[in-house]
Amino acid sequence: MRLLIVEDEKKTGEYLKKGLTESSFTVDLADNGLDGLHQAMSEEYDLILLDVMLPKLNGWQILQTLRSSDIDIPVLMLTARDQVEDRVKGLELGADDYLVKPFAFVELLARIRNILKRNNTSVQNDTSMQVENLQLDLLGRRVYRDNESINLTAKEFSLLELLMQRRGEVLSRSLIASQVWDMNFDSDTNVIDVAIRRLRNKIDKPFEPKLIHTIRGMGYVLDVMDTIDDNESE
Repeated sequence: MRLLIVEDEKKTGEYLKKGLTESSFTVDLADNGLDGLHQAMSEEYDLILLDVMLPKLNGWQILQTLRSSDIDIPVLMLTARDQVEDRVKGLELGADDYLVKPFAFVELLARIRNILKRNNTSVQNDTSMQVENLQLDLLGRRVYRDNESINLTAKEFSLLELLMQRRGEVLSRSLIASQVWDMNFDSDTNVIDVAIRRLRNKIDKPFEPKLIHTIRGMGYVLDVMDTIDDNESE
């Protein structure tokens, strides 16, 4: 997922870029309104983090220009202005969410995830997902590969659901731990690697193409890929 941050406070912008990059996003940063608008209109992004008080062009103007140009990239407003009328103005102009500074990074990350989940194109409908010949029945909590039923534990199902929702994204062990196990990742714990190995043995080992891949030093990704990591055969 590719994000654009439009933030003129240097420390804040760099902090957000670092944190979101470590959370497996690709992040661009603009430090003024004109550059931010140019990047938003000329590049493809999955979400924009937009400050209101910006030099050269403020956040309201950027948002209004995007929406009047039929650009529907999700926008999360970041601002120190906490008046109700300011929040209402942002939403009326087409913002998807509004977060007042100062904020906790975990809250920002949760809001980003929620917005992206609502706009996630990999979800075919509210009840099922499919990648290649792998099908996930969300209502029945069932998994099929080549129309063959596969039994998964509750955690394995949640892990597979996360990987399919974020198809093509490299998910770090810490992100998987927080999303599936609701815990902070301990580098001395191999619970994530063990769970991935078990899931791979069930949904990948007997079938083609291989979908779950290890990206050394980064994490795991579910997608059709040409290259195979040595760990994938474990």
